[in-house]
Order: sequence, then structure tokens, then C-alpha cells
Amino acid sequence: MLAFRSPLVGESPAFEQVIRTIEKISQTDSTVLITGESGTGKELVARAIHENSTRADKPLVTVNCGAIPAELLEAELFGHIKGAFTGAIQNRVGRFELANGGTIFLDEVGELPLHLQVKLLRVLQTRQFEAVGSSKTMEVDVRIICATNRNLEEAIEKREFREDLYYRLNVIPVKIPSLRERKSDIPVLIQHFVKQFNEVTGHSVEAPSGQIMEALAAYDWPGNIRELENLMERMVILKGQGTVDLGDLPHRIFQQYAESRPAGAGALSEWEFPRMVLPNSGVDLRNIVAAFENHLIDQALARTNNNKNRASELLQMNRTTLVEKLRKRGMITAMPKREDMKSPMAGMGMNSLDNG
Repeated sequence: MLAFRSPLVGESPAFEQVIRTIEKISQTDSTVLITGESGTGKELVARAIHENSTRADKPLVTVNCGAIPAELLEAELFGHIKGAFTGAIQNRVGRFELANGGTIFLDEVGELPLHLQVKLLRVLQTRQFEAVGSSKTMEVDVRIICATNRNLEEAIEKREFREDLYYRLNVIPVKIPSLRERKSDIPVLIQHFVKQFNEVTGHSVEAPSGQIMEALAAYDWPGNIRELENLMERMVILKGQGTVDLGDLPHRIFQQYAESRPAGAGALSEWEFPRMVLPNSGVDLRNIVAAFENHLIDQALARTNNNKNRASELLQMNRTTLVEKLRKRGMITAMPKREDMKSPMAGMGMNSLDNG
């Protein structure tokens, strides 16, 4: 057996389990169903399975079932003969026939229309199909690998996916963990992407470390590895040389990092302040400082639902100091003097912020 080759990058326990599964199944011809969120690398996993199989010297043909219009997908998969439909001016070989002897990877298989699910089920059962418009049955020797980010069991309940097809596809399931489930892989992935894009662009950007790595690890990565790869490409291109720092991060990542800092984490670094360039004409420092202070106070109040006790804790100041600042901004009216409170209804005009 040849040494295992893989384009995949990762060392976390969750990802090592995926690698071990791929090693076990690569040498078989069993159908594989790869599941996972968008951007987790399902196509790379399919490629790793093919390249370590006995079919590695044959084609790996990829079809994105969600990117091809439903009315064209049948001909794309199975081919068509001349005159089969308007515009079919010559015979066309389908992807299954192109993959003969090798592997076909059906990405986003959960998007297949129901009538094509029936035809795919037949191919899985018999390795036979007919091109669109043809009565001639063709046979193929092909391994089928599918992938989806849909929950196919829920799709079955909604009658959007055939249960019998699901069990035919799900012979060997491979679930790819999201990046937030394998955050220990973020540093090695960043090193990989920075090196890759330095080589492509000829730049000499150093991979981030320290505080910026903390910020990248704190982010949830809804776009998974694809989002991380795109970010590293952008940073290498825009930075050109030197070390990536917090000031180079998109606001959404920096914001999540700032919110994740534990209480008492210490003073903010220089990169966590607004990166304003002092103009030649100068600035009104008092107004700028006041505006920044008000911005943080507003965030604290919003996060605590206007509870001044909790907001003052977030801002690490006395409650009375916070109340006084709010009063100066007109957000809290002054409490009436005791001698002015003539009735139980006195003082009811107090601003709603003055609670907590």
C-alpha cells in the first residue's frame, strides 16, 4: 500500500479522526457521503480519498449539483444525444461517462431534483443509465462520492430527498468538523495560507502571533476554512511585507475579540483603539475623547439592558460616576429635592434609564 498523501492541513484530534477514516476507506470502492458546513473542505476530502485509491490514475470528475440549473443537470450528468431537446445540436458525453474508471464527486447532492434522485439511485444500484433522448443503456465503472451541507434526514421528513437514495449514499459517512470545533488548527492553517500566498504574490508577510492570534482564535468563523483562507489572502496582498497586526483585522473579527476579553483582562493595546491619523489641521481632543467615552458607555448600557450597576462594572468605574456622566448628557434627569416631593407621584418624570 502506498504512503498516504493528503492536501488536508490540521492536527487537532477532531481532524485527525477524519484523516484516519480517509486512510481506511480510500482503498475501497464504497460510496461515501461527506457532510459538513460550507467552507469546511469537503471537496478536498473527496480529492484525498480519490488520490489515495486504486483509481488515482483515472479521472476525478466534480459536479456541483447546486450550481447547475435543474433543467440542464440531467444532461450534464448523463449526457444527451443530438436532437434530444432544443439546442442539442450534437451528442454530448455526460460527467458519469467522463468519470468511467475513476471517481465522480457530486457536491451539494442534497440539491438534486427528485426526478434525478431516481436516476442516481439506479446508477448506484446497477451502474447503468441512459443519456437524455437515448434508449441505449450505458454501463460505467465509477466510484461515487457525494457531499452536502444539508441535513438529509430533515430533507427526507419534508419529502425533499428520497430515503432509499440516502441509505445508498450513506454507506460510509464522513463528517467534517467546523473550524470552531477544531480551533487548535487555526495557527497551522494560518501558517499554511500565509506561506502559500507569499509564494503566489512574491510578498514577504510574516504569519501573525500573540494578540492577533488570540483574536483569530476567538472568532467563530461562520465561513469556516474558506473564510480563513480568503482573509489570509487579503492580508498578504494588502500588507505586502511585515507582520500582520490587530489593526489589519476586519471589524467583525476585532469586535468579537474585544467582547470575548474576560473581565479584568487589563488595558487595551494600542491596536484596540480607533486608528485615527492626526490631521495637519489638528483635532479637538476633548470632543474626540468624549465621543469615544460615550461610544463605550452606550455599548455597556446596550449590553446590560440599561442596568447601570452592571454597565459600571463593565466599564470598571463607580456607579455614581457613570450616573453623573449620563446626567450631564441629559440621559437621566436630576432627582427632585426631598422638600419638593409634595406627593407620592412626585419624581415620576425621571428618565427610564435611571434604574438598576
